[in-house]
Amino acid sequence: MSDLRALMEEKCEAMDVPLMGIAPAERWDDEPLTPWVPREFRPLSIWPEVRSVVVIGLPVDLPIVETAPSIYYHELYRTVNTLLDQSAYRLARFLERHGHPSIYIPRDGYGSLSVLRSDPFAFFSHRHAAYLAGLGTFGVNNMVLTPEYGPRVRFTSVFTTAELRADDVMAEDLCTRCMRCSRLCPAQALDRRDYPEGLTRKDACTEHNASLARKHASPCGWCIRVCPIGQDRQRFQRTEAGLYEREDVRPELHRSWRHVRSHGSEQS
Repeated sequence: MSDLRALMEEKCEAMDVPLMGIAPAERWDDEPLTPWVPREFRPLSIWPEVRSVVVIGLPVDLPIVETAPSIYYHELYRTVNTLLDQSAYRLARFLERHGHPSIYIPRDGYGSLSVLRSDPFAFFSHRHAAYLAGLGTFGVNNMVLTPEYGPRVRFTSVFTTAELRADDVMAEDLCTRCMRCSRLCPAQALDRRDYPEGLTRKDACTEHNASLARKHASPCGWCIRVCPIGQDRQRFQRTEAGLYEREDVRPELHRSWRHVRSHGSEQS
C-alpha cells in the first residue's frame, strides 16, 4: 500500500493537484472537535465499504481572490470546482485500475444557494475530511487553513476500499485569532458576540452570496482574502499589515481591484 500511495502522489502531481491527504474512515468516530460531524454524515454511513478517504485540494489564487466580488473570482471559483470534480473522478478510476473499488464525492454536494437556505448542509464535509487528513486546521472563519495557501483552497474527496497509509492530524493550530475575517466580513456572518469561536451564521453568509450571485459576482471571498495565513502571501508579496483596510498601503492594488470589479458583473 505504500507503493500505491506513492503512485497516487505521482498521479496528483501529473494532474497539477498540489495537496493530497489521507484519513482512515474510522477516524471520524473519534470526534476530535466540538461540535462534530453527525454520524449520518460520516464516510462509513455514506458508503459502508470505504476504508480510506483521500482528500485533494486546489488553490484559488490570492491576486484573483483579492478582486472579489467580481466576475474574475466568480470564473476562477467555477474553474477550480470543475477541475476538482474531474481530478477526484480520475483518481477514483486510477484506484479502480489498481484493484480497489473507489468513488468520488462532488466538491459541494448541494443543488443551489436556495437549497442551502432550508438545509444548510451538504451530505459530506470536505473541510472536516481535509482536517482529519492532516491538510490543515480550522480557523475562526470556519474554513480549513493550510500552511501553503491559508484558507484559499478548495477540497474534494475520494472514498476507496484500499487501506492506505494515513496522514496525522495537524497538531499546530494555524489560526492566529487576528479576527480580520470577523471584523471585515461584509455579511457580519462571523460576529463573535453572538457565535462561538469557529462557527458561522450560515443564513447571513448564504443570503449575502445569493445577492452576489444575482449580480454574477459570487462568491464573496472576503474571509479567505484577508486571512494572513499561507505561504502564498509571501509568494505574491501580500504581507503588509492593513493592506485591505487602508488604501494608502498599496494604492496601485486598490485601483486594479476597482477596475476588475467594475466590469463583467452587475456591481452596485
